[in-house]
Amino acid sequence: MSSAHRAGPAGPARRSGDAAALRHVLAHLITPLLMCVGMGFAYLGAFAHPAPHQLPVAVVGSGPSAQVLAQTINDKSGGELTVRTVADRGEAVRQLKAQDVFGAYVAGASPELLVATAGSDTTASAVQKVFTPIAAGQGAPLKVTDVVPTSQGDPTGQGVFFLLVAVSIGSYASVAVIGGAGAALPVRLRALLAAGLSLVVSVIGALFAGPVFHLVDRGLWGVWGMAWIYSAGILLLGTGLHVFLKRWTTLGVMALFVMLNFTSSGGVFRPELQNGFFAALHAFWNGAGFLEGTRGLVYFDGTGLGGHVWTLALWLVAALAVLGAAGAVESRRAGAASAVSASGGSASVGAASAGSVGSASAGSAGAGAGSSAGAVEGAPEQVRERAEGAREQREEEEEMEEAVGV
Repeated sequence: MSSAHRAGPAGPARRSGDAAALRHVLAHLITPLLMCVGMGFAYLGAFAHPAPHQLPVAVVGSGPSAQVLAQTINDKSGGELTVRTVADRGEAVRQLKAQDVFGAYVAGASPELLVATAGSDTTASAVQKVFTPIAAGQGAPLKVTDVVPTSQGDPTGQGVFFLLVAVSIGSYASVAVIGGAGAALPVRLRALLAAGLSLVVSVIGALFAGPVFHLVDRGLWGVWGMAWIYSAGILLLGTGLHVFLKRWTTLGVMALFVMLNFTSSGGVFRPELQNGFFAALHAFWNGAGFLEGTRGLVYFDGTGLGGHVWTLALWLVAALAVLGAAGAVESRRAGAASAVSASGGSASVGAASAGSVGSASAGSAGAGAGSSAGAVEGAPEQVRERAEGAREQREEEEEMEEAVGV
């Protein structure tokens, strides 16, 4: 037989292998495409058209002129503003520090606008755009006074948001490693790894916030504590979800802790400048809890801090509940696998006992045949096990490689 004839079957076999490999690649390309679509909807939906929605501001004064001015501004805003009057400048400052209002206009010969850029630089800019034309209509330049400025190391206030990004990525990307490389470990040990890693991530975040970039000038221990609770919530929840989502875990945690999280945190635009969906998420999402908790602790004398810490704690409780469910599911799966294995072993023993009936020579022959048959049957089983192990390892590596980007 010629060598060309012998090599003939290799062509179809190779084409079949290439087709299988191509299908495998195309199946995994679904994940980045879904990431692209999700990130586009999330970021553009949240940030593309910022505009005030019932943004609370104040006019300082208690007389008829102040009331008329406040009502006029409110009517002309078309729902963008909610304008109130406050008795004096001191009360206006108090409400700004409590984040009850985000701008206070003091009318007069020298009009002044009070803002708190530590609460949101973009919101302060939006308020300034509203009141600058009003002051110009009175024939006077507008003086802007920042009653709650940001720290020297974070002049725009965006540093705290990027701290949130760093802690989030360190947490959610680690989920793929724990769920993939640690898949053979029981849930209990994976949970301990997640808890320990959350401590490491929070310490890194605190170093960034304090000694490295000086984003905060006080309350660093509190920032570290909130970062730990926040990171632990992500890591433990992701570790539990991995039992259910498998290789889709990366996409799932990105949707939860990037697409919906960063966009609703208030780090770029506060909810008053966003549409209703992201404004609603801001009320209970964990990223908003961390970011607003940090702002409240560092700049606003702890205003609203308790509620934000409760938000983080409830996410952590939810993560523990998911972990408990994941542990129960894995135990049930292990029990079912053990039952199947035991059933297969009993069937093998029964066949061997039946084969031992007969003469000594027949028994010897049967034993030899059984040994040969066992070898023949065992080999495919071992091959299948090795193939299954290789496939699982390949999927784990691919899953860890997919854990990228924001």
